[in-house]
Order: sequence, then C-alpha cells, then structure tokens
Amino acid sequence: MAKAKLQKLDQQNLLRSLQETGRDEACNVIRAGQNLISFCCNDYLGLSQNPDVKNAAVNAVLEYGVGAGASRLVTGNHPLYEQLESLLANIKGTEAALVFGSGYLANLGVPPVIAGRNDLIVADELSHASMRAGIRASTADSVLFRHNDILNCRAILKQKRHKYKNCLLMTEGVFSMDGDLAPLADLCNLAEEFDSIILTDDAHGFGVLGQGRGSAAELGVSDRISLQMGTLSKSVGVYGGFICASRAVIDLLVNRGRSLIYATGLPPSVVAAAVASLKIIQTNKKLTNLPILNARRFSRRLGLPDADSPIIPIITKTSKKALESSQKLMNEGFLVTAIRPPTVPEGTARLRFTFSARHRKEEIDRLAATVLKIGLV
Repeated sequence: MAKAKLQKLDQQNLLRSLQETGRDEACNVIRAGQNLISFCCNDYLGLSQNPDVKNAAVNAVLEYGVGAGASRLVTGNHPLYEQLESLLANIKGTEAALVFGSGYLANLGVPPVIAGRNDLIVADELSHASMRAGIRASTADSVLFRHNDILNCRAILKQKRHKYKNCLLMTEGVFSMDGDLAPLADLCNLAEEFDSIILTDDAHGFGVLGQGRGSAAELGVSDRISLQMGTLSKSVGVYGGFICASRAVIDLLVNRGRSLIYATGLPPSVVAAAVASLKIIQTNKKLTNLPILNARRFSRRLGLPDADSPIIPIITKTSKKALESSQKLMNEGFLVTAIRPPTVPEGTARLRFTFSARHRKEEIDRLAATVLKIGLV
C-alpha cells in the first residue's frame, strides 16, 4: 500500500524527501556537497545564529540541563517561562501570554477551548494547516470564507452568526505561502458588528512588521484583536509557539488546552534563547526592518508590486515547472524550494522566496537577474 501511494505521488510530481542541509551564520547552506545561498528560510532576522542567543542557550544547558522532564503542569513552570511570557505580552501589548511546544500545537489547542458546541468558527480558506487542524479538533460548526474577501465573510456572518452562542474569526496576519496581509481592520469591524472574536496567526509577521510587534501593530489594530498567536521558530530563530490574550483567556487555556496540558515543556535552552532573541527584537528596529526592505529590493528588480512582507511567491502553476525552476536556481547557486499541493491549492504550485536581514544586496540582485534569466518572470 505504501509503495503504491508513493508511486502515485511520484507520478504527480508531488513526492517529497528529506534533504540533508547544513546552515552557517549567514544565509549559506550546503546541500549534496554544493554551496548555495538560501532564499527559502524563515529565520528572517538571522537570530538562530546570533552569538548572544547561542550563549543564552549554552548557559541554560549548563545551569538547568537539557530537558524539561514533563509537561509544565506536572513538573512545574520553569522560572525562565515567566521571563519569556512577560516579554511576549509586553511586545504584543496584551495582559498575558502562554507558550506552547510549537506554533502547530498552539493553533491545534486554542480553537477547541474558545469555540465549542453551539459555537461557530469562520476562517479564511487559506488559513494554515495547523489552524485547520485546530478547527477540526473543535466541536464548533465551521465555515471558510474566500481568501481576504470581506464581503464574502460578512455574508457568511449575516447568514449564520445569529444561530450560535459564540463566534470565532480566524485568519493569518501574513499568509505563509502568498506573503499578503489579511485585511485586519475590516475583520475587526466585522467582529464588532457580529459580536465575534478574532484569532490571528502572525507567525510570519511577528518580528518583521510593526517594528517587530507584528501585523496587527503594522495595521494599527493590536488592541482590537483578542487572540494573537505567533511562533518562536521564525523571526525569533528558536522553537515554540505562543498565544497572547487577556489573563482570563490564558488561565482558561492552562486549564483546558490539551496541546499544552499533555505536551512536554520546552527545553530550558530553547526558552532562554527565545528570551535573548526577543530582547534584540525589542531594541533593534533597524534589524526588524531589513527583511521587508530586502524583499522590496527583489520585487522592484523584477517589476513586481512592492512586497507586503518578507515572502514573495512566483506562481508556476504546475508542480513539474516548480521543481524544474527550483533545480535551475540551484544550478545557479540558490536554494529556493518548490512549493506544491497540498501545501498550496491545485494549479498554484510556486517558488516561495523569503528574505532575511542577513541577505546582502548583491545576492538579492544576482537572484533577481537569475530569475529573469530562467524565465520565471
């Protein structure tokens, strides 16, 4: 059975495999013995390689060991967690924050606690797979609205909202595969009109938009969004996920969030490294501005609209062309992974370019010239 399924994936140009890849402190990688410049990594600020962040992790290992031992509610809340969650709440401007084992676990655990039987969830159709998993884990009824289509979202709410006790609106702040921003101000207006609360997944906005505070801050609606989710594995450069919200919501999640209650806590080294990274994000605004400036340098070189985020997709439509284009870029010294269904909808396979504060101008210019050379644009 497994072999037959793998063969079918191969025939559809959808077969994937894990490729051993080494990274250094810049954006250089080694794959299959080839030196490449990576333009597909989510380490937007390069903080995974920052000396202060690495030292914080090393010192935590020496002081506290390498593992958490059990879940946070069993072995107790490690002292470093208080620092991390206080920093997150401060940056996001909320009463409190709660750290999960990953962004996936945060999105899996929050929706079932907030919306249950007799409730409604309305979510953007391009919401991340982890958000969809959280929706499925809930007992609430759910409906997807067309991507960033406020009129469609409003029509759904007008038709269905009155039938349910509570309503949760879900969207990404920055969409991970398209790089576009959600119309958060309009969604906030809908939430107020239809007595709903909003959950934003800001995994790709946190650390790079709104002077590091994320897409809600960039769009001036931080105080209107009840649930702000994010990750520690992208701009923060470490690992883990979080939700920022009111103290009451955080306390409820501690008591009912299954993906927190039944998961082992993060290693002390990871928590300490995240604290060090967040302090850099708080104070180094020049650094947090660089990824989008680099993305816009690339988009302007290609005559594309200005990038809204550090993510720029170039649609190839077919998976075959995405794979071929990725290989052509690799032959020229660049690593840009082909993104194919089911990660993106059928007919929208693409190359997804991501830009880091550590990319040099000459590397970006050479990438743009190569994209033109191989006929991607």
